Amino acid sequence: MKINGRHYRTIWVKKDDPSVIQAIDQRFLPHELIIEDLKDVDAMAAAISEMHVRGAGLIGAAAGYGMYLAALHAPASSEEAFMSAILDAGEKLKATRPTAVNLEWAVNRTLEAIKVEKGIENKIIAARKTADAIADEDADSCRKIGEFGLSVIEEISRRKNGEPVNILTHCNAGWLAFVDYGTATAPIYAAHEKDIKVHVYVDETRPWNQGGRLTAFELGQNNVPHTIVTDNAAGHLMQRGMVDMVIVGSDRTTATGDVANKIGTYLIALAAHANGIPFYVALPSSTIDWKIRDGIREIPIEKRSENEVKYVRGRTEDGRTETALITPKDSPAANYAFDVTPSYFVTALITEKGICPATEEGITRLFWKA
Repeated sequence: MKINGRHYRTIWVKKDDPSVIQAIDQRFLPHELIIEDLKDVDAMAAAISEMHVRGAGLIGAAAGYGMYLAALHAPASSEEAFMSAILDAGEKLKATRPTAVNLEWAVNRTLEAIKVEKGIENKIIAARKTADAIADEDADSCRKIGEFGLSVIEEISRRKNGEPVNILTHCNAGWLAFVDYGTATAPIYAAHEKDIKVHVYVDETRPWNQGGRLTAFELGQNNVPHTIVTDNAAGHLMQRGMVDMVIVGSDRTTATGDVANKIGTYLIALAAHANGIPFYVALPSSTIDWKIRDGIREIPIEKRSENEVKYVRGRTEDGRTETALITPKDSPAANYAFDVTPSYFVTALITEKGICPATEEGITRLFWKA
């Protein structure tokens, strides 16, 4: 996707220095484009934990590159010392954010690639190749999600005789949350490029406002019509017939179709169900946790700092960026980062393999068919 007319990925190896990983620091968007240099695994762990980078696919890619950075800096005195440092780095990265399964998946995949190689230099090369592959596959999966999801938007557009298809989304499951294209936004971009009229209602998504800050930013940069709405407006819009479909992303999806996504998604699913609005979840297969069956009981829900609820960061009229307290200073706040939407509220899952029902049978048939 593009910023100011130039194509960007969200994370990449620095062109003239392969020991540095560069990423867009999303804390500063939409007002500033800051490219951060990440030089070791500690810097990558902090970037993930503090949400310089965020979103399921991007967290996975960042974890892969974090393992590569760990390999670059691991002791070379012996393979035993090298592997001990690599294993420690993997645990450090896994501990940064518990809900998105892509993180653990990417660490384990890179770790396995390192283990099978003989010699430290070959292990470093394997780490880099695997991290690059994770990033490239994420972008390709999102592109395919866009192709499959396009058919859903096309069908609604035909029923509306070419009138704009009104799509509601929550949080940011755009290219900023992945390596490129995004999941929930990929079908939207595909429709826009095909000159199908679309309009996106963007939930602001408190407390980090990833919708109002990030989704709106990227849609605007790519000339997709959109309107920011408060999180609490979603039900009203559906009740008034102003939404044709909902599409969101996922940080972890169970083998039975339960979906963990940004806090507030469950309420949107309830409103969509009550108003007969189709509710789609777009995700790559790397986001499926094949070991978990009951999302509500088994998916770990990250609880973050109360300061993210109590303070907001924004730009003043004179161009300064400031942080402001918006609650009583001494009032406690609970900051649950995700919730779980049961599978029976999900119309279908849109993946890089195709579209399937949010059921164990549907997922199994799609991913394991002959």
